[in-house]
Amino acid sequence: MTETSRPQQSEASESVAENLGAPATDRLDVFDQLMKPEVQESLTTLVDNLPKLTEMLSFFTKAYDFGKSVATDPVLAEDTMASLSGFTKPVTEKLKSVSSAAIEAGDRVHNQNDQGQISVFGLLKMLKDPQVQKGLRYAQAFLDVMNERDQQNKR
Repeated sequence: MTETSRPQQSEASESVAENLGAPATDRLDVFDQLMKPEVQESLTTLVDNLPKLTEMLSFFTKAYDFGKSVATDPVLAEDTMASLSGFTKPVTEKLKSVSSAAIEAGDRVHNQNDQGQISVFGLLKMLKDPQVQKGLRYAQAFLDVMNERDQQNKR
């Protein structure tokens, strides 16, 4: 039969690649990839979805710009640190107070050298102390809660 006047795909890709100025082997690989039907379908889908992709890209660009401005804003960083320190300051002060009291109590016990015997009458006297009462109420409430949870888990 008659030959067509169209050059073969590889000849066409070579002539186009030569005009683009890329090395011949790289150009052939790219054009060979572009000639595959699945790549052409993917490109068609990509072109069809370009408006959506453009919209998404502009959204992500705005989000990135906002994130970058927030991350580099010294006023916002200072306000954030001030609000965090306002939240953590009472907690840290309470922890410092409790830890210093524990250290001082440990020092007092150490200084007594096991000579401070606690008698029954001393124990009864300690029970009148408001701090002991507060601790005992807390211990009782804690034990009640634990007992209720154990009862619920057994059911």
